[in-house]
Amino acid sequence: MRIQLDRDRFVETMKEQAKIGGTENGGLHRLALSDEDKKVRDWFYEQMEAAGLEIVVDEFGNMFGRREGTMSNTDPVLVGSHLDSQPYGGIYDGPLGVISALELVRTLNDEGIETEHPIEIVNWTNEEGSRYQPAMQGSGVWTGAHDIEEEYVKTDEDGLNLEAELERIGYKGEQSAKPRTDYETYLELHIEQGPYLALEGKDVGIVTGIVGFTWGAVTYYGEADHSGPTPMHFRSDALVAAADVITQIRRIPSTLGNQTVGTTGYIDAKPNSINTIPGEVTFSWGFRDPDDEIIEEAFARVLDEAEAAAEREGVDWEWEERMRASSVDFADRCIDAVEAAADDLGYDGMRIFSGAGHDATHMTEVCDTGMVFAVSEDGKSHNENEYTSWDDCYASANTIANAALDIAEPKP
Repeated sequence: MRIQLDRDRFVETMKEQAKIGGTENGGLHRLALSDEDKKVRDWFYEQMEAAGLEIVVDEFGNMFGRREGTMSNTDPVLVGSHLDSQPYGGIYDGPLGVISALELVRTLNDEGIETEHPIEIVNWTNEEGSRYQPAMQGSGVWTGAHDIEEEYVKTDEDGLNLEAELERIGYKGEQSAKPRTDYETYLELHIEQGPYLALEGKDVGIVTGIVGFTWGAVTYYGEADHSGPTPMHFRSDALVAAADVITQIRRIPSTLGNQTVGTTGYIDAKPNSINTIPGEVTFSWGFRDPDDEIIEEAFARVLDEAEAAAEREGVDWEWEERMRASSVDFADRCIDAVEAAADDLGYDGMRIFSGAGHDATHMTEVCDTGMVFAVSEDGKSHNENEYTSWDDCYASANTIANAALDIAEPKP
């Protein structure tokens, strides 16, 4: 059995969610546990109610809506993603997967299709990790990768506590933040966030796994001083040491593997004055690769570079690894279901490994897991220029809907 989602309703629903936290440049600024996040959660709750779903919000704010199956004691097929965004990000990253899951349920309702397995849809809390670290936080708590009490005490840059913000927006639920039952599979739709599908002229991506990565930060403690009278050989410049390592973070990947990437995305220099030698600087590292041994090598290399830079510049230093995720391979049955759905629908699919982390990373510890990618024009994401055509959004949404339907075993 194959279904076709209601394209007009799907597109209008995507546009509707994009208005909540929408920016003047057509992007999305909807940080986790912000007022905008509350508004979109309230909206999503209403959509699930209208679709007749049994709704559960757990104690970490993860939102679930279940459509029951016809057979008792069968495990749910879970489908979803996240509704929070990066600062001034795009409208597709995350929400596309949630809206596609919602539209799957709506279409099954419209056509009177019953499934043996329940179908459950989910909005995970704080996938992006931009306001509170780490990323993929809600799914990490739910799957047991993170301790909820340790995550509750996290604060953002303004010192606002995560648990208090959950309570403030009304989404610290009563349900324990862990699986209520076993799950049959988890499927997630996401934009590729890279250029490969577009370069190859493909319609959808059949994701086979996700890279591993390490995130962390180095802080240098030098001595703030006047930038004029202080001789160069008297200086203890925290920013010079940081600059040396940041350059190496750019260069290390080329020495490790053809799929390795490295990024510094955050720098905080103090006192950050044009006329003062920087006395304290914190900067981030991030390395990704499908090979966990390469990730470990990159981690060791950046610490070696950081120590050497500290000695050269005469500064004290400390480091913190803030997140580590191993690479994962998805279950063959999920890959095959996605591929079969794409083929049957007439979409030109391509197997692809994800270069970005997703909630599906944690879900591999709970059940068989798979993903679908939508085409990202020019590979742009995490900014307001992120773009996926509605045709490509629709193709990917149809693909994941039919893959989920196959697994949920529809019966006449």
